[in-house]
Amino acid sequence: MKTYTVKQGDTFTSIAQEFDVKEGHLLRLYHNLHCPEEDVIFGNPIVGKTIVLPKEEIVVFANIDEYNQFLENENEINAENGKDTEQENEPENQQENEESQAEKSSSKSEHNGIYFIIQKGMCQCNQGFKFPKFKVTSHQKHYWNSPDADADYLAVTQDDLTFDPPAMPFGNCKLRPTSGGYLPCVYSPAGKWQKACDKIKVMDKSCLTEISELMCATGGKITILKHGQQSEIGKKNVENASSFEQQIYNPVIDFDEFKDQIVQQNVDYY
Repeated sequence: MKTYTVKQGDTFTSIAQEFDVKEGHLLRLYHNLHCPEEDVIFGNPIVGKTIVLPKEEIVVFANIDEYNQFLENENEINAENGKDTEQENEPENQQENEESQAEKSSSKSEHNGIYFIIQKGMCQCNQGFKFPKFKVTSHQKHYWNSPDADADYLAVTQDDLTFDPPAMPFGNCKLRPTSGGYLPCVYSPAGKWQKACDKIKVMDKSCLTEISELMCATGGKITILKHGQQSEIGKKNVENASSFEQQIYNPVIDFDEFKDQIVQQNVDYY
């Protein structure tokens, strides 16, 4: 572990400059994440204290595009470095390798890595203006990620064609224009949901995922807007959180004060 002992007049900014760290606050964050609990520093460095230094440059990305570009560059470098090695270590039995690849491909599904839809999820129509929730009517048996059998977490299947609200679920319809505006949605499903996950069924009905879609007889295409399984921070999560740990991640927030405010509010989720 690379460390530095704080001297008189040192600041996190000056130490960062000395060791080629981009900014002082990044150095403090790195130190707090890697030091013992008793050595956490919220303000200026203390003379005689040991600061944990990063072994490599701390890379900061302004947005997800920069991060993706960084990964692409890294992959290109790794591919170039490993090109000759791959050629030298080509499998002796090419047929076995091809069979293995074919087996992996067959096990892949367009539903891999995406979420199943639950009743409190939301959908959208490309010809509508509102975003209704689902109304599960095909069963009352299976729930996704709800040990308490909360109705909001009922699994939506290909047979669930009702929305909440049931009347004019998408508001007005762009395919029904008039001189005074668009007429109300006349929702009429053209068959069952398509692109449901055939491998996962409830009472022999395929479950919906984020790529499932449904056609309306009027001409609209209905797709998934939100799967419904988003994480929500509840009052209990805040009450049980460690103020000390949260202060490290959010040094500008007085977490104890924040916790008191949340506990006093009459709201369950944020």
